[in-house]
Amino acid sequence: MAAKAPSSTRRTLIASLVGTGIECYDFNIYTTAAALVFGELFFPKASHPVQQMLSFATIAVAFAARPLGSIFFGHFGDRVGRKSTLVVSLLTMGISTTLVACLPTYHSAGWIAALMLCVLRFGQGFGLGGEWGGAVLLAVENAPPGSRARYGMFPQLGVPTGFIAANGLFLTLGAILTPEQFQDWGWRIPFALSAMLVGVGLWIRLKLTETPQFAASLAEAPPPTIPLGELVTRHFGPLAAGTIGAIVSFTLYYVATAFALGYGTKTLGYGMRQFLAVQLAAIPFMVAGIYASARLADLQFDERRMLILGCIAAIASGVLLAPLMRSGSLLLVFLFLALAMTSKGMIFGPLASWLASLFPARVRYTGVSMAFNVAGVLGGGLTPLVSQTLVVRGGLSLVGAYCSAAAAMSLVALLFAGRAKGLPISQAVTQPG
Repeated sequence: MAAKAPSSTRRTLIASLVGTGIECYDFNIYTTAAALVFGELFFPKASHPVQQMLSFATIAVAFAARPLGSIFFGHFGDRVGRKSTLVVSLLTMGISTTLVACLPTYHSAGWIAALMLCVLRFGQGFGLGGEWGGAVLLAVENAPPGSRARYGMFPQLGVPTGFIAANGLFLTLGAILTPEQFQDWGWRIPFALSAMLVGVGLWIRLKLTETPQFAASLAEAPPPTIPLGELVTRHFGPLAAGTIGAIVSFTLYYVATAFALGYGTKTLGYGMRQFLAVQLAAIPFMVAGIYASARLADLQFDERRMLILGCIAAIASGVLLAPLMRSGSLLLVFLFLALAMTSKGMIFGPLASWLASLFPARVRYTGVSMAFNVAGVLGGGLTPLVSQTLVVRGGLSLVGAYCSAAAAMSLVALLFAGRAKGLPISQAVTQPG
């Protein structure tokens, strides 16, 4: 980041980090609760693996909603502006998350409870569909030449921040509540606290101004009537490359978080607090990966090369998943999680600026949001459920192969994608293609 960034730019970078931090907190408290208690609370009595699969299936509901949110919020983000669209997306996601705290359980409401859970999970995903892309553009479209990856890492740092807040809160609740208290009402507390975080996020975002690149785009030509139509007809190649290139980021993350937590506590027999602590200890490796890869992308390599290195590390993570997870040693389990989080960070650090460089400003909100969120459907939405199914049918080795295959798919897309030229975002893509 520039040493003397103006106060408005610093405020913008903080806003992008806080926004994605709240977003990740909301998503992670849901994922953690789904791994720990939602199976028993919202579904009929059955074997633990069946309840776990049903619980993980609700995670996929939000991923199905995310592309729809991308289209909706991308439309207004490219036509009206980044700031106002981000305010509405944050409200949509925050209200949906907070209302989960008020839901009845299957015991008191039957299948209505599960349906209401899925409706609110859909609202989470719909809001998130416009959240990440807008937060990324707040940062990247304010970046000076030679600093776009470093600016783009700020919203990415919100992900480990939100994860630490979410899992740290669950860890604290596990320490001060009995298992019965946590099962009965303690799990609701993180969802209720989301209302306070959303209030902070809104206060910060309402003070922002529009990004200079969006203002310049409006000065050059009227906004597109239908941004999605222009994106698909003129920029389909970059959209496909960006989507497939981002898949591994989701697969790796949800294997190392939701699946690993459920498998570690319910199959391997580790305590909830014990496994949450190990996951939290691995998160700094993700932060280090984000920072190092973004810095290297600006100083020596372009974003595409760093993403390729991250995919290679992710393939290695998949290969080592089974032997380390089933080793019987919590230290070796931590080693797998640390490697997975480092690989995730290497991919996630330059991902925002690379995706933004693929599209012109007039359709960039829609393009970045669609690529990222469709990748989320393909790489993350069904990953906990698929991983649980693979374990039941063939063991952990199949989960590792699944993870490595996703990384290989993203690697191929990156190898065939046009490399970023190191230009300012305003010049990265100027011609329809």
